[in-house]
Amino acid sequence: MAEKGNSTGLLPANGHRIQGRSSEDFLDVDEILRELNLKGDETLMDAGCGDGHVAIKALDLLPDGVVYALDVYGPSVEDMEKYKSENNVGNLIPVQSDIADKIDVDDNVLDVVLLVNVFHGFNAMRKMDEACSELKRIIKPNGGRIAIMDYKKQDVKHGPPFQIRCSPEDIEEVFAKQGLKITYLNEDIGEDIPEGKSHYFVVFEYK
Repeated sequence: MAEKGNSTGLLPANGHRIQGRSSEDFLDVDEILRELNLKGDETLMDAGCGDGHVAIKALDLLPDGVVYALDVYGPSVEDMEKYKSENNVGNLIPVQSDIADKIDVDDNVLDVVLLVNVFHGFNAMRKMDEACSELKRIIKPNGGRIAIMDYKKQDVKHGPPFQIRCSPEDIEEVFAKQGLKITYLNEDIGEDIPEGKSHYFVVFEYK
């Protein structure tokens, strides 16, 4: 859940290691999780968890659930393992995987997969189809959700380059090939910037 290219060298507030800038600096984790309307017993994955602050916060909302914290960056996963051990958190499962290659999770086990500031990276790597296929594989066919929060497709100062940003419609086209449809869309969420809100939040489920 981090942007590459951050050169500050500063650790996120919780001290965990990530590849770039933590979204904790500019996004409200409580606002993000409210969008999911969690009941408290779901199995949720923070896919591209970075410093893990979203996954850790989700644990508070899922006392009877399970939280997977997935990242491709080994040190981030190691830090989540350390957090789990030091805090005796039995329902936190750190996972190291490349989403667009192979997610090290069984088929049809997730109620919710959340990706914050991650999806535009698949577009940059030209691996949106591969990522969508893997994300579909791990959600439950009855009621499983893939929730994506990402930068609006606009040419603004903050965030990734315009050419790799995806609109909800761009993502919808890719997910439609996997038999998934949009069931929720919020186009005004995230950071306040001169152009308005910085992000959108979109949810996909089986048709």
